[in-house]
Amino acid sequence: MKGFLDFIREQGVIGLAVGFILGGAVAKFVTAFINDLISPVLGVILGMAGGLKDASLNIGPVKLFYGDFIASSIDFLVIALVVYFGVKILKLDRLDKKKT
Repeated sequence: MKGFLDFIREQGVIGLAVGFILGGAVAKFVTAFINDLISPVLGVILGMAGGLKDASLNIGPVKLFYGDFIASSIDFLVIALVVYFGVKILKLDRLDKKKT
């Protein structure tokens, strides 16, 4: 059992698992936060009645929906920051053992 635990700690599996779990757990919350609070406020500020997700640019017959991309980018950045600071605050980055 000790060999297995050493393998997990040396390979950084703990950090990977923590990131995966936290990312999945926080994703729905952050998506709702962005869609329900941030996007409508940005939509009002930018003058788009439907919110940020409905922002688009018409180029002839083509309609480019750049608002959804911006909302997804904000969503990703917030999730990444929450996971990063969550790991740092809980000091989970110290669980992995360095190879000697």
